[in-house]
Amino acid sequence: MTLRTAALLAALLAPAAAAQSLLDRVEPTVTTFTLDNGLTFVVARRPDAPVVTFYTYADVGSVDEPAGQTGIAHVFEHMAFKGTTTLGTRDLPAELAALDAEDAAFLALRDARRRGVPAAEIARLDSAFVAHRDSAKALAETAAFDTILSRHGAVGMNASTSADRTDYFYSLPANRLELWFNTESDRFLNPVQREFYQERDVVMEERRMRTESNPIGRLVEEFLAAAFKAHPYGWPTVGHMSDLQALSRDDAEVFFARYYGLSNLTIAIVGDVDPVEVRALADRYFGPAPRVPRPEGVRTVEPPQAGERRVTVEDRAQPVALVGYHRPAASHPDHAAYGVLEDVLAGGRTGRLYRALVEARLAVYADAFSGFPGEKYPHLLALYLVPAPGVSTDSLEAAAYRVLDEVATGGITPEELARAQARARSGLVGAMESSTGLARVLARAQALRGDWRAAFRDLDAVSAVTAADVQRVAAATFRPSNRTVAVLRPPSDL
Repeated sequence: MTLRTAALLAALLAPAAAAQSLLDRVEPTVTTFTLDNGLTFVVARRPDAPVVTFYTYADVGSVDEPAGQTGIAHVFEHMAFKGTTTLGTRDLPAELAALDAEDAAFLALRDARRRGVPAAEIARLDSAFVAHRDSAKALAETAAFDTILSRHGAVGMNASTSADRTDYFYSLPANRLELWFNTESDRFLNPVQREFYQERDVVMEERRMRTESNPIGRLVEEFLAAAFKAHPYGWPTVGHMSDLQALSRDDAEVFFARYYGLSNLTIAIVGDVDPVEVRALADRYFGPAPRVPRPEGVRTVEPPQAGERRVTVEDRAQPVALVGYHRPAASHPDHAAYGVLEDVLAGGRTGRLYRALVEARLAVYADAFSGFPGEKYPHLLALYLVPAPGVSTDSLEAAAYRVLDEVATGGITPEELARAQARARSGLVGAMESSTGLARVLARAQALRGDWRAAFRDLDAVSAVTAADVQRVAAATFRPSNRTVAVLRPPSDL
């Protein structure tokens, strides 16, 4: 723990401190600005070490995918590392022509498969597609983006895709600030969707490994599909296999044009930087790009659930029960109360689920969590329950429901409330321990709430939560008719 973090933690754990103390410490270090094209920057000075962390938040996730194109947000995450019109090509005009030929060959193959033409014709078209793919690959240097950054000291280069967002992040020495502006602006202003079909195949393999060959992966997919019958939170982030197989490079380019306009990006920069220099470089490298309107969010609203929904996945694996209850989005006024409720249920060894289920040897693991599969829209507060040997999932479910009923009918104790509030404060400090963590906090709050300070002011809301608030949301949420259950169990013929 750094001296900075220790001081912040000591201040926050004081009963009267709460959010303002932390905000007062952080605010003088933070500068924000928005370019004319809508791209927003949040810059936090941390001069402790000559390192800078960059975090690009794209307000797009799997919920934004068009019907029939599930998985494309994740595929594009892969494509963002494939280079640009100047980085990653041996001969751009020749490569673009080869990519067009590759696309035409794929579309012909896809159309033939849909029409059910004879196998011999499919084989011929597939061979032609592979040949064009190999020709395009020969003109690419797809590791160029990673290589140039790694040579200049980049560390932690990664990205992730969720239901709500896609983010890209890594760190560089402070004297490589302009290199980041050069390469990051290039990859979002001048991308080339090279090796699209190879990366699509990588995502398909991820689906095979994480879902189709993984009992828990299949359980989660069935669970979400049952819990959300209308909202795209019910779609798998990795995508359905048939959708992935049909995706084309043109689909990726249309998706990029719609969701990767600069007004839909928020960038946090944390480290040993001068905000004035950052602004000058932002104007130089990103400023000339035109403004693209932000895309519309998801229109579909999940209708109220009319009764309990249950699904079963059979597999020779450790039995597991997933239980989910619909709850409001993170923007709802009751979000803080749900945070306290979650902590009361699953706050480590003091959590009610642990004491009632694990200590009683009914479960080997019991957890509760919100934000599943996202939190931008109404989502789930879920329980993950693993029964102890000799305990059925039915018995474990019943015991878990008794815990939930106790909170809904009897409320929580003052000690539970105080612990949850203290952990919320220390949790924010922990998230800020690393520059990447702070950048993530700043970018997400700015993108989703319009002000990075919201991440800190949320602590005020947590501090204002009462035991009555927690009991109220528990009673409204933990209703059988609002419940979806997915159970993993051995095949019925065993």
